[in-house]
Formats: sequence, C-alpha cells, structure tokens
Amino acid sequence: MAGVIVVWLVMVILPLGVHAQKTDNQQYRVAACDWMMLKRQKLGEFQLAKDIGADGVEVDMGPLGQRVLFDNKLRETHFQQLFRRTADSLGIAVPSMAMSGFFAQSFLKRENYKDLIDDCLNAMDVMGAQVAFLPLGGSGDEWKQAGEARQEMVRRLHEVGEMALSRGKTIAIRTQQDARADLVLLKAVDSEGVKIYFNLQDAVDQGRCVCKELKRLGRENIAQIHASLTDSVTLDKDPRIDLRKVKRTLDKMKWRGWLVVERSRNAQNVRNVKGNFGTNVAYLKEIFQSE
Repeated sequence: MAGVIVVWLVMVILPLGVHAQKTDNQQYRVAACDWMMLKRQKLGEFQLAKDIGADGVEVDMGPLGQRVLFDNKLRETHFQQLFRRTADSLGIAVPSMAMSGFFAQSFLKRENYKDLIDDCLNAMDVMGAQVAFLPLGGSGDEWKQAGEARQEMVRRLHEVGEMALSRGKTIAIRTQQDARADLVLLKAVDSEGVKIYFNLQDAVDQGRCVCKELKRLGRENIAQIHASLTDSVTLDKDPRIDLRKVKRTLDKMKWRGWLVVERSRNAQNVRNVKGNFGTNVAYLKEIFQSE
C-alpha cells in the first residue's frame, strides 16, 4: 500500500511532460532499449536517447539473478523523481518497461511472479509507460505444447494480463512462435491486457515473412515492435529485410505505435553504442517518419 501511495504522490507533484507526450500525432515513434545500450536504469540513458535522435527509451526493470525482486531503483522516491524529471526535461518518452530478467529465468518457475509484475506496473506509473515487455525465452518450449506447463502459462498470463488491464496497461509478450500459434495463445489467455510484442528478428531468423506475420496477427494484437535484427550490420545495410515494405504493411493495417531498437549492431563493432543505435534510429525515422 505504501508503494502505491508513493507512486501516486510522484504522479501528483511532478510535471506532466511524459503524459503530455502521449498526445503526439506521429503514427510511428522510435525508441531504443536501455540495457542493450549499456545504460540499464542509468540516468544517462535519457541524454543518450536524445543524442542518438530517439523519441524515447525502453527502460529495463533491472536484473533478477538470485534476487526476490528486480534490482529496481524506481521503487525509491529519490530515483523516481530524478528519472522522471530528467526524461521530461529532455523530452524523452518512456513507452515501455522491460523485464529482461525473463530472458534467462522462467516465468513459470517464479512463485512471486505477481509481485514482479506489480513491481513493473508501479515503475510504469512513475515513468508514464503503457507497455510492459515480458520475454518468455527463459521459460523453455514445453509450455508451447498441450499439457500442464501450457495450462500454467495460460493461467499466469491471464492473471497478470488482468492486473495490467485494471491499471490501463498492457503486458506485451515475446514468444518466438509464429503468428498462428500466438493467436491461439492469445485466445486461450483471454485477457485484453495481454498482447504480442512483435520482434522482427524472430520472424527473419526463422524464415517467416514479416509482412504476412504482421497481417495475420492483426493491428489489435500487436502492442509494440522490436524493430531490429540479429547483430550483423546496421539496419540500413541489412538485405534481410525490406523496411519500406514493412511500413506499407503497417500503414494498410492502420497500426500506430513504437518501434524499439534492440539489436542490429555492426558485428565488427558491437560496443559502438552511439554509432550503431544512432544509425538504426536515423534509418527507422527516415522510413517511418519522413516518407
């Protein structure tokens, strides 16, 4: 209860810059993942996002490891105020919070999964985010087949989806399945609070047509898009995808939202954060905001 009160106080006393940004009429906006830019929950991520020309940044909840909860600064009033004011002052939005800890840990094996989701939802309140990124990669593949693991995954996703929905937010899951399987999963989960976080990399790496997958999923089922591929070259030099065709597809679907850069780093220089992410952001903006 105390945590909820703190969040409410922060929302009341701080400027409304982050929320005001939601009125932006731009159909597509571009952000980058803070943990991939080596700025996981570091205050400098907002200046870095501005430096690379991004409209926003996807803020991670922090690592899990053997911890009970995420290593999350945004539970503390001091950091809540500092992060919020810094983002506002630089005009950088936070469209989503990421639970990247679940890349390595199983969502099915965490008994306190509701506490972890609640922690994320509280941080989203602070930063004005609407989407929580939940990767299911750490949960293995057993849940993708009929059986107890599948039933438990569906039950848990329904539960956390309803938690998010009650607070006006969305849990966006990355499953690494194809669109048909994702639609079956969403139907079973049966919560408007759970949608798909579409990842271009998954479709391309598995030899699926990105545009067909997007159309099959449908506008209402896609919460956000990770608009990057496996590290090799930056997006502007990558022959594996036609982003102009992707834009035409999304235009026809009348989808609007955030394109978030996760990878597509030059494999010969992966730690050149400004070079890799700045190039990818500029290329996405050239296609999705200028044409």
